Amino acid sequence: MAVNITSQPTVKKQPKRDYVYAVGRQKEAVARVRLYAHVKDGQKFEEAEVKKEQILVNGLPVEHYFVGPKAKRAYMQPFELTGTFSKYAVTIKVVGGGNNGQLDAAVMGIARALSKVDPIKFRTLLKQAGLLTRDARVRERRKVGTGGKARRAKQSPKR
Repeated sequence: MAVNITSQPTVKKQPKRDYVYAVGRQKEAVARVRLYAHVKDGQKFEEAEVKKEQILVNGLPVEHYFVGPKAKRAYMQPFELTGTFSKYAVTIKVVGGGNNGQLDAAVMGIARALSKVDPIKFRTLLKQAGLLTRDARVRERRKVGTGGKARRAKQSPKR
């Protein structure tokens, strides 16, 4: 039995993607972000057509999913810091948590995706603004024997 020593091991190639992918997390919310530099004609995300200079969250325009001026300032902040909103289309799939947690997770995902696009130029700007820092606080889990709450002790009998 002859063994060929000169052959090189096979390396799996990563699929060529036309987007940059990043994940943002906040409390219980997880946002999966795709940043498209070039949008193909007729490209869809959950039955909604993807266009340049547009952000879609769970198939809805971002203005309908995160309502209000405070939310708009939050999700536009990474683009304003880097000056790149007109260059990209963004799709976000967000699950878990509440509205504010989902918004913060989406902002972190956008910031991480932008820092992957150009780490030298964008990473320091986004890091100084605190958009790449993960807030690891989560709800405290309930303990056994506490009557259904995390810190509540059961009532003790007086006599």
